[in-house]
Amino acid sequence: MEFKMKENGFETDVEFGTLQVSGNAEHGFRPYQLLVSSIAVCSGGVLRKVLEKKRVAYEDIHIKADVVRNTEGAQEIQAVHMHFTISGCDASEQKIEKSLEVTRKNCSMVQSVKESIEITESFELK
Repeated sequence: MEFKMKENGFETDVEFGTLQVSGNAEHGFRPYQLLVSSIAVCSGGVLRKVLEKKRVAYEDIHIKADVVRNTEGAQEIQAVHMHFTISGCDASEQKIEKSLEVTRKNCSMVQSVKESIEITESFELK
């Protein structure tokens, strides 16, 4: 990836379009938002594949990510808790727990940050 400096941040061209990144939310996505999004969406995508391989039927997966940042210094991300709401699911809670374990081990973004950011999950079936 190549990033070009702009007046209020940086931008890069990716397959889907131009990604604007800035420390100011008025001018682009904030870096921490992209990091949390990467962790959550990677986890959701891997969970989706795991459920499909296990032939678990579901209608929808919703992810709520709660972020804890250090209030001093660089305000780095210290923890991300993801709550998965899985609608129309025909699996037991035990099967979902095991699916989340597999998800955690196979999500490249979680594996990339697991030594520096505490990642936790919870879920509910609707």
